[in-house]
Amino acid sequence: MFRQCFHNDLHCPQSCANNALAPGVEMAKTLKLMDPVASASDEELLGRFQKGETDVFGPLVKRYERELYGYLRRYLGDDALAEDVFQNTFLRLYENIDKYEAGRAVRPWIYSIATHQAIDALRRAGRRAAVSLDQTNHQESSDESGALAGLLADKGPDPFAQLDLRERQQLVRSSIDRLPEHLKLVVLLSYYQGLKYKDIADVLEVPVGTVKSRLHFALKRLHEDWQQSGKLKAAADR
Repeated sequence: MFRQCFHNDLHCPQSCANNALAPGVEMAKTLKLMDPVASASDEELLGRFQKGETDVFGPLVKRYERELYGYLRRYLGDDALAEDVFQNTFLRLYENIDKYEAGRAVRPWIYSIATHQAIDALRRAGRRAAVSLDQTNHQESSDESGALAGLLADKGPDPFAQLDLRERQQLVRSSIDRLPEHLKLVVLLSYYQGLKYKDIADVLEVPVGTVKSRLHFALKRLHEDWQQSGKLKAAADR
């Protein structure tokens, strides 16, 4: 598809062919015309909701339904509690929409609200987080657990070379469960949710350097736990 040339001069200084829109740009414009909500960014939707377009809030919640619930379920280890916290997260977002600053990245803000809501829910229940990486209900988490298990094994001799993937995933889950809460969170946000260091820093309200040091220490602790578990298993198998 070509833009219409409005030059009256027969010798147009620019060939109309050079004005052809890139296919991706043209497709994006077409999609935006077809569904302006689906094609809008999170930031655009929240900005429109802040201005009174209440119909865009539902689609925004829907975007995060699988991703954010998965995170809360992993962190809390409880389906019902994860559902409650998910609902409370968007209730708080709805109630505090006036605090949203135009252009602010929405994803880390939502994760920040969800994380604080989850921590508060655990405190009220008098519990600590029990990480759930169940592959039956969340197949994506099984792949990520396997990748993390591979990373830990790559740091040194693999004491579980003969174990299948599910057994490795169980060991990774147990190791993450034994981490202190502040280390557990950076592992989940980084390796399972794929957030960047800056976004994790925003979520946890700490400097980026703190995120990096926590993640480094968490991986060190996980590797040590991985190796120790291997020694115990080897002794038990003798």
